[in-house]
Amino acid sequence: MWLGGAVLLAASVAPAAFASLPSPALAGAVVGRVLPVIFISGLVLGAVVALRGLGDAAAGHHGARAAAAVWAVASGAGQFVVGPAITRLRAGAMGSIDALALTDPRRIMFGRLHVASVGLLGLGMLAALVVAGLAVVAAHQTVTP
Repeated sequence: MWLGGAVLLAASVAPAAFASLPSPALAGAVVGRVLPVIFISGLVLGAVVALRGLGDAAAGHHGARAAAAVWAVASGAGQFVVGPAITRLRAGAMGSIDALALTDPRRIMFGRLHVASVGLLGLGMLAALVVAGLAVVAAHQTVTP
């Protein structure tokens, strides 16, 4: 379910917000309100799977635990490292990031932080996909002799 929510945000909500709202700042505000739900839930779910495994079907499946740890760390970094840095940068810009000159160091840093946020979400999504795939394989192995 988490992966579906993350895909919905990345493939539909964010592009729709940027296409429909009158300014990138407003669209960013909307997406910025949704991202914490995705990142925090990814941190929690990834940590649970990393610490507890996937149950009997994947007992001893270290690949799933490692992928879940990546999922949790990527989500946590997105929420608690990159997110606050973006918030501080926006506050320091005293207005819209888009109003800054393209060469302004704050706008350049914002671009880098945005890429980092997108990358961390993508990494979390990929790791969650690996976890789900390994869960399916493990479940199939317990059913098939």
